[in-house]
Amino acid sequence: QRRSLAPSQLAKRKAGDEEEEEEDWHPPTSRKRQKAASETESGECYRSPFRKPLAPLTNRPHCLDSTQHEAFIRSILSKPFKVPIPNYKGPLGLRSLGVKRAGLRGPLHDPFEEGALVLYEPPVLSAHDQLKLDKDKAPVHVVVDPILSRVLRPHQREGVKFLWDCVTSRRIPGSHGCIMADEMGLGKTLQCITLMWTLLRQSPECKPEIEKAVVVSPSSLVRNWYNEVEKWLGGRIQPLAIDGGSKEEIDRRLVGFMNQRGLRVPSPILIISYETFRLHAEVLQKGSVGLVICDEGHRLKNSENQTYQALNSLNTPRRVLISGTPIQNDLLEYFSLVHFVNSGILGTAQEFKRHFEMPILKGRDADASEAERHKGEERLKELISIVNRCLIRRTSDILSKYLPVKIEQVVCCRLTPLQTELYKNFLKQAKPVEELKEGKISVSSLSSITSLKKLCNHPALIYDKCVEEEEGFMGALDLFPAGYSTKSVEPQLSGKMLVLDYILAVTKSTSNDKVVLVSNYTQTLDLFEKLCRSRRYLYVRLDGTMSIKKRAKIVERFNSPSSPEFIFMLSSKAGGCGLNLIGANRLVMFDPDWNPANDEQAMARVWRDGQKKMCYIYRLLSTGTIEEKIFQRQTHKKALSSCVVDEEQDVERHFSLGELKELFTLNETTTSDTHDKIKCRRCVNGHQVRPPPDGSDCTSDLSQWQHCADKRGLQDSVLKAAWDAAVTFTFHHHSHEEQRGIP
Repeated sequence: QRRSLAPSQLAKRKAGDEEEEEEDWHPPTSRKRQKAASETESGECYRSPFRKPLAPLTNRPHCLDSTQHEAFIRSILSKPFKVPIPNYKGPLGLRSLGVKRAGLRGPLHDPFEEGALVLYEPPVLSAHDQLKLDKDKAPVHVVVDPILSRVLRPHQREGVKFLWDCVTSRRIPGSHGCIMADEMGLGKTLQCITLMWTLLRQSPECKPEIEKAVVVSPSSLVRNWYNEVEKWLGGRIQPLAIDGGSKEEIDRRLVGFMNQRGLRVPSPILIISYETFRLHAEVLQKGSVGLVICDEGHRLKNSENQTYQALNSLNTPRRVLISGTPIQNDLLEYFSLVHFVNSGILGTAQEFKRHFEMPILKGRDADASEAERHKGEERLKELISIVNRCLIRRTSDILSKYLPVKIEQVVCCRLTPLQTELYKNFLKQAKPVEELKEGKISVSSLSSITSLKKLCNHPALIYDKCVEEEEGFMGALDLFPAGYSTKSVEPQLSGKMLVLDYILAVTKSTSNDKVVLVSNYTQTLDLFEKLCRSRRYLYVRLDGTMSIKKRAKIVERFNSPSSPEFIFMLSSKAGGCGLNLIGANRLVMFDPDWNPANDEQAMARVWRDGQKKMCYIYRLLSTGTIEEKIFQRQTHKKALSSCVVDEEQDVERHFSLGELKELFTLNETTTSDTHDKIKCRRCVNGHQVRPPPDGSDCTSDLSQWQHCADKRGLQDSVLKAAWDAAVTFTFHHHSHEEQRGIP
C-alpha cells in the first residue's frame, strides 16, 4: 500500500500512532529493476554483449608530465598527407614541403628524353674529380621545356641554342648580346619566347638565370607578343602588356613590375612599345632587368635618337635585337645595332670608321685602285667574322619545306595618256635636272620626286596641285577630262589602278581568296576605299590613325575564315612590320619604297606560318618612270646587303649626279626599263626561252629576275586578264638569294 508523503498526512499518522515505532519506508521498485536484481541473484545476465560499460570518470588529468602532454597533443593534431586525387596509386614520396632535396642536384627536364633540346651539358668528370666535387655546386643540364621543344622546327632549335649561348656569354666571353636576323616568317618570336622561358626557369646552377625580362616592340605588335606568349606557354606565365592608359597608371604598373623580386616573380615578362618605353624610361632605369628583347630592332639604327639612348641606359647585360632586315649600306648605322647588343666589340665609333668604314667604302668605289679594293675586301671579311659571332641569319628558303609556294611577280604597267602628258609637262616646267648642277639635292628636288611618285599612282593625287597651279603643274588642269571630279575614283586614268581593278575583279569572281593592298601613302588608301565602295567590296583599313587595341582586333577578325572582308588595306609605314595576315594569300604592293626593307617587310605579311594557300605577290611599277629607278636602286642596295636608310639620306648619299639626273626622265619606248638593263638572256624577241641560248645558268648574272614571261608563260591566271594593260615579269621566291645587282 502506498502512503502519501505529504507533510499533512505525515502529521496525522504521527499523531495517531505515537506509541508505535515508525518503520523505514522504501518506494517500490520497478519491474525492470526487479528483473535485474533477480538476474543478479540467479547469476544469469541478459544484457546485450554489444553494449560496453562506460569508462569511469575521474577528476585527475591523464598525463602529469608536460613532455608527455605535448607529445599527446601533437599526436592528435598531426595527420599524414593524403593525395586528394581519387584512386591515386602513385608514389607519395618522402620529401616534405619546403625542405631542400637531399643528394645530387638534377635538371628541370630529362635531357635523355627523345627529342630533348639540351642547351648546356655539364663536362664529363673523371671518378677522381667526382669524389672532390661539391654535390651542392655540381652543374646540371639545361633542357628546353618539352612543351616548346616539341613544336620547334630544326632551324628554330638551332636558333634557340645560338641565342642561349650568346646571352650566357659562351660565344663571346664578356659579351651577352646577339642579333636575331632571320628573314620574315621563320619564327623569331617563338625562338625568343623559348629563350625567355628557359632563362626564367633554369640554369647550370640549378636556379633561374634571370628574374625578369622586357620585350620592346612597335606599338602594333604589343598585343601580338602577348597572344604569342599565351599561345605557346598556355597560361604557365602571366606577362604584363602595356598598350594604353594614363601616365600615372602606366607609371604605377611599371613600378610594380620593377619591384618584383624572388625566384618566382608573378609577372616576369613586360611587353611595351618603343614610344611608351621612351616616355617612361626613368621608371625602368631605377632597377635591373635580366633580359631585354627589341623587336624590329632596326629602329635603333641611329645611336643619337632618344629611343636608342633610353634603351641603352637600361640596366641589363643581356640584349637581343630582332630584325629581319638589319644590314645597312650605312656602316655606321650597322655599327649602332651591333654596339647596342655588344658594346665595344667593334671599338668606338671613331675606331670603327677608321678601321672598317673608310677602307670598305674606298674599296667599293668604281675608281678604287687594286690595292684599295684588296684592303677593302680584307676589312669586310674581318668585319663579317666578328659580327657573325653574335648574329644569326637564315633565309626564307627554309619555309619552302613547311609553307605553300609563293610566286612574286613584278608587273610593269604602262602609263595612261593622261599620266604621260602630265609627267612630261612636269619635267618641262619644274626642270629638276637643272637644279642638280651643283651636285646637291635640294628640297624642291625631293618634292619633285614625291610628286612624280604620286602621279604614277593616280592623277587624282596631284589634282589639287594642278588646281593651284603649283610649280610643274601650271596649265595641267586642261589635260584632265571635262567634268572630272575627285569624289569618285576613275581607274581608267591610271595604268596601275586599271591593273589593280582587273586583279580584284578576277580574284573576286573566280576564287574565295582575300587580298592585302599595301601603299606608302594614305591618299592612295583613300582611292582604294573609293574603288571598293564603287565595286561593293567589303574591306578593312589599317593606318597610323588606328589605336593599338583596335589594330589587333581587326587583324584577328580578318584572319578568321568566316569573316566577310575581301580586302585588307595596309599603310606600309604604320603596319608593315610584324603583322600576321595569313587570312589573305594575295598581296599587291602598289608603289615601291626607297628602302627595300619596308617593301620586304610589307610583302612578308601573308607568306607566314599558318598559311595554307599558294601565295601571290604583285609588285606594280609604272613603266619607264621614277618607280623603275627606285626598284633598280632597291636591287643595288640588296646586292650590297643594305637596308634601312632614310629616304633623304638615301637619295643624297648613294646617288651620283648622273643617277640623280636619270631619275627625272621618262622612257616611253620600253616595255620595261629594268628588264632592258639586266640584259636578260632568257628572252629572244620578247619571248621566254628555256634554257638560255648559250646553255648557261641564267641566275648567275640575272639578278632576281629568274623567269621572264610573255602572255603564254604567265604563272598566274589572274594576271592574264590584265595583260592588255601591262607587261609582266615573273620570278619565283627561290631566286631572291641570287641577287647581284643591276648593271
